Amino acid sequence: MKTLYLLRHAKSSWTDTGIGDRDRPLAPRGERAAEKIANHLRQQGVAPAIVLCSSARRARETLAVVAPAFGSATQHAVEEGLYAASAAELLSRLRRIPDRPPSVMIIGHNPGLQDLAVTLAGRGGRLEPLREGIPTTPLAVLRRPIASWRELGPGDAKLIDLVVPREL
Repeated sequence: MKTLYLLRHAKSSWTDTGIGDRDRPLAPRGERAAEKIANHLRQQGVAPAIVLCSSARRARETLAVVAPAFGSATQHAVEEGLYAASAAELLSRLRRIPDRPPSVMIIGHNPGLQDLAVTLAGRGGRLEPLREGIPTTPLAVLRRPIASWRELGPGDAKLIDLVVPREL
């Protein structure tokens, strides 16, 4: 059984128009939303074996807020290739994960994350809201009874949960 957590970065700040997209920090609202997700992760006992995070500042700052909820066993990796990655690129990256880890989290961006979740989720309770569009900082939880991440494919997973900070 493999569990995939897809977390879109928290709301970023547009205050400083002189910085590039990659360097935008979290807005105060984003920090609060990330804290809500961190509390939810902590309460649910979520501790993915691996967290893959986009190199964008807002994604790294989201990771910094949620990582303490996981404990010390979770490995973190910031990857340049996750910045603005498409669903196909994200799926390709997931398929390169070794077989052993039972759970992985990706912290990244739309539209890639949402497209990946919609592509993978063949069934589950909150598919419509997922398809309609997700705000910043949602957490999609998908599960698939497979032995290897290489086996992950379209329509294979069940959407277990879709957590939106404003609903917490």
